[in-house]
Amino acid sequence: MHFEKVKGILSPSGNMNIYRGCTHGCIYCDSRSICYNMDHDFEDVLVKENAPRLLEKALNTRRNRGMVGMGSMADPYMHCEKQLFHTRKCLEIIDRYRYGFTLITKSDLVLRDIDLIKSINEKSKAVVQMTLTTCDEDLCRILEPNVATTQQRFEALLKLKAAGIPAVVWLCPVLPFINDTEENLRGILDMCIKAGVKGILCFGMGLTLREGNREYFYRKLDEHFPGMKERYIKEFGNSYNCVSPENPRLMKIFYNVCRENGIMYNPDEIFTYLHTFVDKNRDNQLTLF
Repeated sequence: MHFEKVKGILSPSGNMNIYRGCTHGCIYCDSRSICYNMDHDFEDVLVKENAPRLLEKALNTRRNRGMVGMGSMADPYMHCEKQLFHTRKCLEIIDRYRYGFTLITKSDLVLRDIDLIKSINEKSKAVVQMTLTTCDEDLCRILEPNVATTQQRFEALLKLKAAGIPAVVWLCPVLPFINDTEENLRGILDMCIKAGVKGILCFGMGLTLREGNREYFYRKLDEHFPGMKERYIKEFGNSYNCVSPENPRLMKIFYNVCRENGIMYNPDEIFTYLHTFVDKNRDNQLTLF
């Protein structure tokens, strides 16, 4: 972990990442890709130490309130957040300025800040996005070794539901020949139903691989799934999109279960929901940020 002062933190669309790099150790992580120009070891997390101050300055000068998003490139609740409280500091600012908020995480540490997330949701809208890839706890420890297990994330979703905080699940990636099974899919969907999630983002059964993350992924396949790397190379070559042969059958199940349970599954509809700001003190007036 190392610290750096940055010049800006909030993009024009309202997104921010207060960390760069990650310690979760997910074997498939796209953020390892060379195209992101990481100039330090991926596990040596860069902490943008002036992020809270820059966020407050940005929100104070914007004409219109809207949604603030975290976690598109680095989980806001990775291990260093336990000591640094950077994410919590930013939540306090978002709450004070009455903005909306959404984040993407794989950590149940989000529950530490449920008081602030609930406060934001009472004034505007706060949505927690949680990634789920496998309902097999042993497999989870291989695919995502240093983060909350699927069961722990599911329990976090239940607690968010009890607090009235809406959630969206990212069901991705689904690794061909590893977790692309009907049993796994239905297991995750059952969790989503019980947790009452608003939507599930799934872009097909498969994963993306490119220079940087492909090499790391293949090393981990050799370590945990002997012979699997050769199967991937034979099946996909150097393709960016590695689509499971089970994709048509599993996606049909996915769509049917979502429709039967009133869960949003169209990505455009979900992203519109995530980006729509609600001012609950103005007769629920909606504005797009």
